[in-house]
Amino acid sequence: MKLSQKIAFYGLLTLLAAAFVLPLLSMVATSLKTPFEASQSPSLVPEKVTFDAYAPLLTWSGQAPVLRWFVNSVIVSTLTTVIVLCTATLAAYALARFRFPGRRLVFGLVVGTLFVPGFIFLIPNYIIIDQFGLLDTLLALILPAAGGAFGVFFLAQFFSGLPAEFEEAALLDGANQWQIFRSVMLPLAQGGLSTLAVITFLGAWNDFLWPTYVLFGTESLTLTAGLPLLQNANVTNLPLIMAGAVLASVPAIVVFVIAQRKIIQSVASAGLKG
Repeated sequence: MKLSQKIAFYGLLTLLAAAFVLPLLSMVATSLKTPFEASQSPSLVPEKVTFDAYAPLLTWSGQAPVLRWFVNSVIVSTLTTVIVLCTATLAAYALARFRFPGRRLVFGLVVGTLFVPGFIFLIPNYIIIDQFGLLDTLLALILPAAGGAFGVFFLAQFFSGLPAEFEEAALLDGANQWQIFRSVMLPLAQGGLSTLAVITFLGAWNDFLWPTYVLFGTESLTLTAGLPLLQNANVTNLPLIMAGAVLASVPAIVVFVIAQRKIIQSVASAGLKG
């Protein structure tokens, strides 16, 4: 690559990085300003750094129990991720590695649901959750995710691409199907599992529409559904709103940083197949 091409390439990467990073820096900077300065100055460097906007967020009760919302979001996102990994892994492995009548039909139906807009399922899911008496509970957010089709489709591609020689060698050693799945296939699919875990966690963490439908009490809200309550009807407190956004962003960033190596490995291995 010529020097001019390198300069253009890295210049473009710098611009793309700035496009993603600058809004985050602006969000953090605004949360550290006073309300007056935030409404007057768009500067990324606060004239006077203050953490006053974060103090109202550390509340467990009241009209805006942000700390409780944060814990609710952690519980929902974590349990949703665990349930999706368990159900999707078992279903994907069966559809990818077993041969049984109707397998392609079942897989086609699973994939077909991916083309249906998600909001169409709002009313049916609401009726089911209501009939089970789970409205205004965290289970109303966790259980519907167990039947998601994306995880099954995503992991089925990983399991389908694994060489059959691993299974044959394990069978010759006397392993049964469960032992092959647990001790051979799951370790080989760690990249796919990590990627699905991150996608599922972020999807559950950022979900706004469904929680606003099924959660009614202030203390049962998740963080994304509760943050709009910080907006006063008469006065816009920009530092407070941005501080809530910072709090909502931290877990997502932490999860991605922890799992990024596995994600990169899964993308690299997928690119080498075939």
